[in-house]
Amino acid sequence: MIRAESSITIDAPIERVWAAMIDAPGYGAWNPFIVRVDAPRPTLAVGDDIVLHVRWEDGGAFASPERVVQVDAPAAQGDVTRAALAYRFTGWIARLGLVRATRVQTLEQPPGGPTRYHTEETFRGAFAPFVPLARVRAGFRRHAEALKVRAESEG
Repeated sequence: MIRAESSITIDAPIERVWAAMIDAPGYGAWNPFIVRVDAPRPTLAVGDDIVLHVRWEDGGAFASPERVVQVDAPAAQGDVTRAALAYRFTGWIARLGLVRATRVQTLEQPPGGPTRYHTEETFRGAFAPFVPLARVRAGFRRHAEALKVRAESEG
């Protein structure tokens, strides 16, 4: 298994962070990694087929077809409020079983505390070693940092 992940603490309510995460048309305004989301509706929902327009740190671009597989809005679980968004790569190499990947993004906020954002994607399959992992990791870091700026600046 090959994995990319990133985490960041965001000084904003979980609901504000969540709103930015599921607002498909809004990505272009704040996200330097996913610069556009083509989606069938403004707010992401389970079952949506979407295309993520990725911009690498070096300026290169990639269109990634995905299917939204999890949309769990913020909800209290004991003393912590949690939320999750996940989508699965559906490109031709996934359909051939050469690379399988699901990106999961989670939020956690304890009472009165900051929101913790975490994202990770695990790549499996014969072509997984050829995934540009350093680019993906850098993109996840840029995404997390931009989400932090977006959520904290809206307060």
